[in-house]
Amino acid sequence: MGEVKLPKNFVSKYPHKFSKGKQQFLRGKRIIPAPISGKESIEDLIDNTFLAYNGGRLQEACGLFAQKMLKPGVTVGMSLAGALTPAGIGSAAVIPLIKAGFVDWIVATGANLYHDMHHAMNLPLYRGTPFTPDPTLRKLGVVRIYDILLEYNDVLMATDHVLRQILMQPEFQKEMGTAELHHLLGKYCAEFEEQTGRKDSSVLAAAYRAGVPCYCPSPGDSTIGMNIAGLELRKNALRINSSRDVNETTGIVLDAKRAGNKTGVLLIGGGSPKNFTLQTEPQIQEVLRVKEEGHDYFIQFTDARPDTGGLSGATPQEAVTWGKVDPTQLPDTAVCYVDSTVAFPLLVHYAMAKCKPRKLKRLYDRLPKIMELVEDEYWKHNKTL
Repeated sequence: MGEVKLPKNFVSKYPHKFSKGKQQFLRGKRIIPAPISGKESIEDLIDNTFLAYNGGRLQEACGLFAQKMLKPGVTVGMSLAGALTPAGIGSAAVIPLIKAGFVDWIVATGANLYHDMHHAMNLPLYRGTPFTPDPTLRKLGVVRIYDILLEYNDVLMATDHVLRQILMQPEFQKEMGTAELHHLLGKYCAEFEEQTGRKDSSVLAAAYRAGVPCYCPSPGDSTIGMNIAGLELRKNALRINSSRDVNETTGIVLDAKRAGNKTGVLLIGGGSPKNFTLQTEPQIQEVLRVKEEGHDYFIQFTDARPDTGGLSGATPQEAVTWGKVDPTQLPDTAVCYVDSTVAFPLLVHYAMAKCKPRKLKRLYDRLPKIMELVEDEYWKHNKTL
């Protein structure tokens, strides 16, 4: 082979044609990662090799969460959609965030909070395969959540039986919002953890201990809601007031902003929990009529496309038009199109490795004061309809 040497300085053949203004776009980190050795920590792997496409978006999300959202003055709301607690994501990822003070309030599907109770009661769920014969499973009394398998009688019906016994207790015989409902359920789940010796297995129990309010925007759309409805036929006095949830979550955000602090949302999946978490800002602006700009930080893991018009895939740019996200904060948003069961544990590991625990805000304990703020602001700006 002939010898070919690179010139000391590459000079474009056309030095002036494309030169103006290009440096503003060519200032990012150069893509030239070192080979993976197997000795890297997960956080080093994310920082140094997740450089483009959804890997790059995941790196941005991890950096945004650890460097900005977890500062002491930021109130973090997290939404949970998809069957995450049956997959073990509750104990593996959500509970560590709660205990570290990295999440201050939660909005979840009712299914996530219902299936969480299996873990509190030490009722087993098993890894399986999505390719099992479902008619056979039905005959055998086995329920499938994609590749998770559980018994119908010994897990589902057993959980329902205990749940009904709880919901008939005196403290439940009144109207309440879902934060109070789940706080009371969390108290029982914490006791079940003590009885079974399996502490830190239940999200509801962890939230109860930490004073983290848990909301469900569609309380009737889960087995918890189904059992509440069934007990109503027995003249049980429990009634769920969803308006209380709207006002309390709005108050959590307004209280943070009134104190001169920032708010961030960590959206795991989409659906109703995503919208319920984000609508706190339009509620402040449109209904309370208080001047506000939107949430300061926005992270979402989703598999939903934006072009179908569904809320699950709606981007933070679109959310700006609704007042959900502060338009000046768009650089502090990240959307990663990755399965939550892949991305979420990585984000949690990154945060736990990079950040010290925050002091618990215990927002549940402060809800009465927060509601006073909401009522005062409402009447201040709504003397007439």
